[in-house]
Amino acid sequence: MVKRSFDIIMALVGLILLLPFFLLIALAIVVDSKGGVFYKQERIGKGRKPFNLLKFRSMSVGADKKGLLTVGSNDSRVTKVGLFIRKYKLDELPQLINILTGDMSFVGPRPEVKKYVDQYSVEQLKVLQVRPGLTDYASLEYFNENELLSKSPNPEETYVKEVMPAKLNLNFKYIENQGFFTDLKLIFRTIGRVLGCRY
Repeated sequence: MVKRSFDIIMALVGLILLLPFFLLIALAIVVDSKGGVFYKQERIGKGRKPFNLLKFRSMSVGADKKGLLTVGSNDSRVTKVGLFIRKYKLDELPQLINILTGDMSFVGPRPEVKKYVDQYSVEQLKVLQVRPGLTDYASLEYFNENELLSKSPNPEETYVKEVMPAKLNLNFKYIENQGFFTDLKLIFRTIGRVLGCRY
């Protein structure tokens, strides 16, 4: 209950304080490229329940039809404004709404798309026993995941065989050590990474 209360209060505060900033980002997106302000993508949440994860749109409309993975800053599908908001993780801010509605938490395993969840082993599916989050150990370890995949001759294979299993192991590390102070530590570490600090 403490975790959920924290999520609700901080998500509300964040949405209120960041509203002017949201409007500026929305305006920049509309001016920069055709399409809506937000991007919705179905992800799999706690109990294998699907939900629509929200982001500020950072790619051209229909870009996800050309592949679910983004590979590096040179991905031609990413817009000019998209490059900026992705660099500072600003595209993730609308997920405060997902947190408020209860689909996500501030800290927890990042929610995955069904295509990859369907490839989980029985053991790996246990990660869906907790509410997904904005950040956790895996998010920090793979902060520049897109750049890593851009160096691979086969990004899809690298993600499925190397990155995804490693991230799931880190997800379980969080699940085994979750707690209020662990969450606070991960939140502050994530803010530090966004601001350019290693930890």
